[in-house]
Amino acid sequence: MRGLVIGRFQPFHLGHRFLVDHVGEEVDEVIVGIGSAGQSHSLKNPFTSGERVHIVQDALDELDAKTYLIPIADIDRDAMWVKHIEILCPAFDVVYSNNPFVERLFEEDGYEVRGTPLHNREEYCGSEIRRRMLDGEEWDHLVPDVVVEAIEEIDGVARLRKINETDEPAGENPRTH
Repeated sequence: MRGLVIGRFQPFHLGHRFLVDHVGEEVDEVIVGIGSAGQSHSLKNPFTSGERVHIVQDALDELDAKTYLIPIADIDRDAMWVKHIEILCPAFDVVYSNNPFVERLFEEDGYEVRGTPLHNREEYCGSEIRRRMLDGEEWDHLVPDVVVEAIEEIDGVARLRKINETDEPAGENPRTH
């Protein structure tokens, strides 16, 4: 049996690793979809699809689960989104998500959807990790070591801080939307 997990992984953190481990205990193979693959260089999505493939693959290589890593670009037609994913991914039997909208879309197309345990969600959260990077706080203990190394290699913290700068009046940053 094959399961599907989709995330933006901005960045891949220990909560994600816990999730993939959990799913790997329930299925034989785990498809890890890198969502919003076409988005980068924003506060919400600072890393490119290629960077995330590299980062996530290195983190997945440390796990026992057999995984497939698939970049998934956004489309603007919600009713077609599941079909879009079916085209990009190997066939899957079950979808893992806690997002009610994602659950609804897959259930409408006949998929079994299972919720996932959230592991220390307050800290293992991409927005919290990015906030810590911006504020110069400790963040590296929240991600696997290979992720720290990859982010340092691409100077990801400096990129995030540069993205946060603006020349707009009153400090408005159009890249945050």
